Amino acid sequence: MVEVFVPDKALDAGGGGRWLLLLAVALALIGAAVIVVDRVAARVVDATGDLVTAATAIGDGDLGVRVEPTGPRELTAAGHAFNRMAERLVALRADERELVADLSHRLRTPLTALRLDAEALESDDTSIGTFSEAELDRRRGIRRIRQAIVTLEGEVDQLIKTTRKAVGQEPAPARCDVSEVVRDRMVFWSALAGDQNRPHRVVGAQLRIPAPVPRAELAAALDAVIGNVFRYTPQGTAFEVAVSRRDGWVAIRIDDAGPGIPDPDRALRRGASDQGSTGLGLDIAKRVALQANGSVSIDRARLGGASVVMLLADPEATPRQVNRFGLVGRMARDAREPRDRARRWPRPR
Repeated sequence: MVEVFVPDKALDAGGGGRWLLLLAVALALIGAAVIVVDRVAARVVDATGDLVTAATAIGDGDLGVRVEPTGPRELTAAGHAFNRMAERLVALRADERELVADLSHRLRTPLTALRLDAEALESDDTSIGTFSEAELDRRRGIRRIRQAIVTLEGEVDQLIKTTRKAVGQEPAPARCDVSEVVRDRMVFWSALAGDQNRPHRVVGAQLRIPAPVPRAELAAALDAVIGNVFRYTPQGTAFEVAVSRRDGWVAIRIDDAGPGIPDPDRALRRGASDQGSTGLGLDIAKRVALQANGSVSIDRARLGGASVVMLLADPEATPRQVNRFGLVGRMARDAREPRDRARRWPRPR
């Protein structure tokens, strides 16, 4: 048995320095680990942010955006896949435009024949002479045929010119003046309404009201909805077109005094129709509204018939303040958005 006695003073000599050295080494290792993890995480966050930004741009219609694949191997592969997807979207859209242009060009032949036949008809002048009611109706019908052919030829030509544009040279999302478009289209429809003895009026189209959609597409949507009024309501049925701007939204409301729409949900489905038509009229309006981050709803009009409301996002509205309390704020915002989209537009009294 060997017994060794070491005094406490000798045992503790130099211990404080060693503990400080160990603590310094531990802190240095922790700091180095934090820096390395931060740099790696920063690369991942930057690469993910670039993908999110590019995906948002693609969703907004900018098909020319691409990403520089960086970061970990998985994110690099995702970047390459995103670029391939964007290239494929450009090719598919170009093919679709060419197909539309070709089909539109094929319409020119029957349109030319119709125009020649319309020109061979008798005069449509009703301002000179005295005519019977039947003769007035016949001449007004000839005038409508000629006006419709001219309008259709113009639309086909515009469609061909638009679809022939190179996808890579497309301008930024266009804007138009909603009031100006409504006034212009009502000049056309008012003439037909006068022939059919339809009372009509335009409300709120005096001031400039911008919308983030091309003018031609908004005009096509208006023609589709107003054309349904003429197609599915009896002659003499009143209708009204109203434009308003409020709370970051632009509303275009088309009311009529007809029988109404018994199944609004079915009417908004593409290709669904109870009237034997193609079922694409309201779908055209819905696609234009979605392009402007809006929506289309159908309700009962004050006139007694159907009320079709197109909501378009106001491009000049002040952006709303977003709750920035992390995940809680995002969850609250996501829960609030569906209610904002589903709200009904109040009609002016």
